[in-house]
Amino acid sequence: MDNARAAAAGEGNEMTGVRPGERGQSLSQTNIELRIQGIYDTLSNAEKKAASYFLRNVEDVFNKPISQLASESGVSKVAWVRFCKSLGFSGLKDLKKSLFNELYQTKDKEEDHIVFPDILQSEQDSIDQMILSVRNNSICAIRDTAKLLDPASVELSAKKILAARSVRIFGMGASALVGEDLYSKLLRIDLDVRFFVDFHGQLTYAANMTPEDVAIIISTSGRTKESLEILDIANQCGAQVIALTSFSKSPLAMGSDIQLYSSSPEVAPRSAAMSSRIAQMLAVDVLFSAVARLDYDRAVPTLENSLKRTQPHREQGLF
Repeated sequence: MDNARAAAAGEGNEMTGVRPGERGQSLSQTNIELRIQGIYDTLSNAEKKAASYFLRNVEDVFNKPISQLASESGVSKVAWVRFCKSLGFSGLKDLKKSLFNELYQTKDKEEDHIVFPDILQSEQDSIDQMILSVRNNSICAIRDTAKLLDPASVELSAKKILAARSVRIFGMGASALVGEDLYSKLLRIDLDVRFFVDFHGQLTYAANMTPEDVAIIISTSGRTKESLEILDIANQCGAQVIALTSFSKSPLAMGSDIQLYSSSPEVAPRSAAMSSRIAQMLAVDVLFSAVARLDYDRAVPTLENSLKRTQPHREQGLF
């Protein structure tokens, strides 16, 4: 993603989380921009030139024919078609249609578009600025993830979960926190679900999966060694694999049966997975809601029973 932004910015104008220009003052990016940043490093050199041109000229692309885009970006028309197909579109016309729909949606309030670094460095920066910075990054993560989540993939994932013998959740580090949240939600509607924070524990219940089980692997990068080891085991066992990851051609995304994409807008490693964790939580909430919706008649009574048993403890202040 950083390479895509730097290339779009041009030499001597390194980007810091958004591309330059008027739209660069906005945290809210189009779905297409998010896709480009996710797969940029996997594109061919010619496709990267088309991608960089697109990122610099998003609002102008719609009005230009493919011959002009090819001429101005310095690549062939074929490269533009391949670039569009790499993003999941049938061609430039399909990309333009999607771009038009996104660009002309109702604009959000300007205040939400102010760009701040995630952790302010100067002692002169106020706590008020820090609060606004964290808030805006979280809003960005939520908006962008809502754009990336494919309704058909969410529904298919929910159906697989409900049809499974058991659901087994995997994740390391910050992704483990998200996995534990999903585990507690599915447990409340009485599904057979497994989760353990320790990786050795995850290996144990991964080893005994069958084709009747569903594995949910959570990893923002889709490249962590542990996640890929679990993916390999799940595929060997024939289990259905749902990947919750960022939009990219990562080994996890490419090796899973269903992909649920979340945004990862951190602007520096020191941000400690703050925004990406918020994005993953949104995806988990959407997935859980879809499961409960499809199994409404059974899910509602189990949720009521859970509430009934835990309510006395809440009233006594034990929770």
